[in-house]
Amino acid sequence: MNRGDGIRVLVVEDDPVAAAAHALYAGRVPGFTVVGVAHSRAEAVRILDRTRVDLLLLDLYLPDGHGLQLLRALRAAGHAADVIAVTSARDLAIVREGVSLGVVQYVLKPFAFATLRDRLVRYAEFRAAAGEASGQDEVDRALATLRAPQPAALPKGLSGPTLEAVTRSLRAAPDGLTAAEAGTAVGISRITARRYLEHLVTAGRAARAPQYGQIGRPELQYRWLGARGH
Repeated sequence: MNRGDGIRVLVVEDDPVAAAAHALYAGRVPGFTVVGVAHSRAEAVRILDRTRVDLLLLDLYLPDGHGLQLLRALRAAGHAADVIAVTSARDLAIVREGVSLGVVQYVLKPFAFATLRDRLVRYAEFRAAAGEASGQDEVDRALATLRAPQPAALPKGLSGPTLEAVTRSLRAAPDGLTAAEAGTAVGISRITARRYLEHLVTAGRAARAPQYGQIGRPELQYRWLGARGH
């Protein structure tokens, strides 16, 4: 590999907004260069036929076929690029099939930049390993670099299921939500909803801004920032 241009990445994602975000994220990680963006299976094949690619950031739901169909065709044609699946697919049967076809990591939508950055850094470390392993321990250490760390614990008093519910309600509101509106949607108090919304802001997945036009103190409006799944 030419170290001058780093690990060459092709983003395959049909949603233009998500594709642009994924390309931006990958380009911000040192050692990675985005060489193309494809919005369909056919476009990805055309790019791969004329451009050297080391890594695909592959959405599994494409308008002209499933991402794993694309991957099977690429393997049959001799393309050896590694794959990180960036998808909303949670079917473990699909995950197993993807692993058999060379998917080295899965990143579930929605996600923050830090999540993808961690996967890319780990992939780069795995790819950089060279030479002959001295034994089983060294092989295990090389493979372990691909494994994601355990997710950070939520702040005290917050629960995973409620966070998912608040996240869904926020993603479903293109104009944003107040804490009161989020609380009503999820079935929790305004104060509790605000704690979850503030957690999403801290994680870089939501933004807040004052909502004017009402009598009295303006209320905070929260808006989703994370990559969109579909």
